[in-house]
Parts: sequence; structure tokens; C-alpha cells
Amino acid sequence: MERGVSRRLRDALRRRPQPCDDEGSVLLLTLGYGVLAIAVILVCTAATSLYLAQKQLDAVADAAALAAADGFELAVSDDGAIAVLSDADVEREARTMMAEIGGDASLVSADSPDGTSARVTVAGVWHPPVVTVFVPDGVRLEATATSRTALR
Repeated sequence: MERGVSRRLRDALRRRPQPCDDEGSVLLLTLGYGVLAIAVILVCTAATSLYLAQKQLDAVADAAALAAADGFELAVSDDGAIAVLSDADVEREARTMMAEIGGDASLVSADSPDGTSARVTVAGVWHPPVVTVFVPDGVRLEATATSRTALR
């Protein structure tokens, strides 16, 4: 009986289908990793471009606020000279600086919250360098900078 079982087992093993050959199935995995790598590269490129656009907008806001803080009027009294900023002067100087800089940034607001500092807010729109389905197109960016007058 033992011999009959081993023979049946041996016959079953011979008739069992052979496993499929793995040749060619690596191509699909390679293509998947290639698509994933391209997607990561495109997203990283877009993130870097967005970061640089925000830093450029920050620099424009800083320059406009610095120029606006220099647009003070000197008020002389018995106590000494005081630098006074008005909202109109701040906005005029910020607009002048924005016109000189050029670019896509637009002036959102420019004011003097306390009469000695200038606060300027600028905005712009960022577009990714390569349009993909992973990154939205036309992201609105905004930057605010404050500069204080110093009279010594």
C-alpha cells in the first residue's frame, strides 16, 4: 500500500503544471518605478519653483517696505525731530518701488500702522514650470514686509 501511495504521489507531481517562467515580468515593475520616479521629479521641480517664487515675492515686499519707510516727513518740535510716516506717503513710495522693480507682483496694501513703520503686502501668481496633474496651476502667493524708520 505504501508503494501505491508513493507511486500516485509521484504521478501527481509529474502531472502538476510547471510554474510559469518569470521572464518578462520585470518590465512592468521597471515601468512602474520609472513612472513613479518621473512623478517625484516633476513634483520636486514644482516645489522648488514655488519656494523660489515665494522668496522672490518676499524680496519684492522687503524692498517696497524699505523704500516706503524712507518716505517719512520730518516733524521738528521743541523735543527734537521726529520721523512721521503717513499712509499716503507709504503707498506712494511702495508703488514707485514696485514700478521700478517691475515683474508680476502687484501691490495689495501699503500703510503705516503706527506712524513710524511701513507695512507693505504684495501678491503674485505662481505657475509650475511643467504642467502636470500632480500640481495645481495658478497658485496665488502673498508676502508682507514691515520696515521701521530710524532717525538718530
